[in-house]
Amino acid sequence: MLPQMKRLCEILGLKVPLTVVDVGAASMGQGTDAYSALMDDPQVRVVGFEPHAPACEARNAAAPPNHRFYPYFVGNGAQGIFHICANPLTSSLFEPNNELLKRFQNLEIPVVRRETVQTRRLDDISEIDACDYLKLDVQGAELDVLRNGNRLLPGILVVHTEVEFLPFYKGQPLFGDIDVFLRGAGLMLHRFQGMFSRQMKPVEFNGDPFAPGSQIIYAEAAVYIRDLERIGALLPPQLLKLARIMHDIYGSIDLVAHLLHEHDRRVGTNYLVRYMTTLSSAGGPGR
Repeated sequence: MLPQMKRLCEILGLKVPLTVVDVGAASMGQGTDAYSALMDDPQVRVVGFEPHAPACEARNAAAPPNHRFYPYFVGNGAQGIFHICANPLTSSLFEPNNELLKRFQNLEIPVVRRETVQTRRLDDISEIDACDYLKLDVQGAELDVLRNGNRLLPGILVVHTEVEFLPFYKGQPLFGDIDVFLRGAGLMLHRFQGMFSRQMKPVEFNGDPFAPGSQIIYAEAAVYIRDLERIGALLPPQLLKLARIMHDIYGSIDLVAHLLHEHDRRVGTNYLVRYMTTLSSAGGPGR
């Protein structure tokens, strides 16, 4: 959302409830969640999963009543080995691929211990009955989560998932695998956020081992939306939900206008004019 822009519900004078499912919900600090723009709205329910118990406890301690976090390992429903790393945010059900990572400056992921854990399929978690917005950050296990969420997947409007272009972890699916799966599920890539690279050894420009290099390694997020070629399958309330997410979180002004135009065409509302008038008075999209 643009800093000077009202939220979509304010602009249109509507209530548009949403359900957010956050798999890999460790917090990086206030305001850093992908869906931070929605978090103080009582109309937005958040169900999150963070297997690192202290991180999960911290989320619940700070959570409003409509947010709840559970210490579950979400995956394929089988037992797995959880690789606990020196940086807890890099711990994974997949083993770090340090033979590859050591070719880059300061990219190795030290494993401090391993634990056998029981994973849960997204489809089997009773705390979730719906999902409009799915956020995934599970260090290589994103495709396992998606493949075992078929009950929820048809209703998901936006998927915000970390993706790797090189295997940080041994045997992990990469961006291309996730892209094929999500396109097959009726979603399309909208944008990348936070493209990350690192210098290959022995280069260390300006004495900075953390400086970016030439090789794209991962994206903090690939953002998928419902395929616009199948927009006719979305019900009017889903059009408004998708528009709200894309306005409030991503500031995708043209997409929001397209969705509101479709809603107006079907229902006879006048939301697009109200939206564009508000944009104009705020000085335009600015991007």
